[in-house]
Amino acid sequence: MLPPSPALLDFRHVSVMRGEKTALDDITLRIQAGEHVAILGPNGCGKSTLIKTITRECYPLVRPDSSLTILGRDSWNVFELRPLLGVVSNDLMTSSTRDISGLEAVLSGFFSSIGIQPYHDVTPVMLAKAHAVLALLEVPHLSEREMTAMSSGEGRRILIARALVHDPLALLLDEPTNSLDIHAALELRGILRKLAQAGTGILMVTHHLEDIIPEIDRVILLQNGRLFADGSKSELLTAERLTRLFNLPVDLVRRDGYYHIC
Repeated sequence: MLPPSPALLDFRHVSVMRGEKTALDDITLRIQAGEHVAILGPNGCGKSTLIKTITRECYPLVRPDSSLTILGRDSWNVFELRPLLGVVSNDLMTSSTRDISGLEAVLSGFFSSIGIQPYHDVTPVMLAKAHAVLALLEVPHLSEREMTAMSSGEGRRILIARALVHDPLALLLDEPTNSLDIHAALELRGILRKLAQAGTGILMVTHHLEDIIPEIDRVILLQNGRLFADGSKSELLTAERLTRLFNLPVDLVRRDGYYHIC
């Protein structure tokens, strides 16, 4: 019998400081590779810090009872880790909005850079893979368009393509529909559904309930940097629990596999 695969991530009593503020406070959770998980909570609850801790942009406090492993390892070279975790964040969106083509932006995923530099050796295999993911996301027409000329929705698709060039074990999405209009948000959710159904693990951070696609089975709720609840959608996405999470009256309906605040 083959040994069990290591968890995508395993947090044990993890705390993270951002300046003088405790952004994550004694977090314990385990997420398996291939799981589809949403991390939900109000602004400032620690959701983005959790993603940055996974990607080694933030580091936890060192304590005797705490540990953090990613794919079974507690120590990573970030350049080895990045190809395994396809990250799409608002910070990346901001830094990528420059005079580079969509194809260059996607190819830059192979080098963990923004754009292609003269010393980057783009192979025919890389080029073929970049065109393949652009086709998968239905945006081959954006390959020659500059990022500065794209809408927010188009730019977000390019960054997802960039994240997919390595066939990552999981796609990490930080507020994926931020700044998108209704049409672009609906299109993006459709793309995420297709990726989840094809076997790409989805780990999504959001404060928009509507972003939680039907394929996501598990929800983690954060409040003030602490783990508020962790369980199935049916258990946690209730009016009573969300009212306590957001500290305001919440009513919601479920329609076509999505939850909506009303």
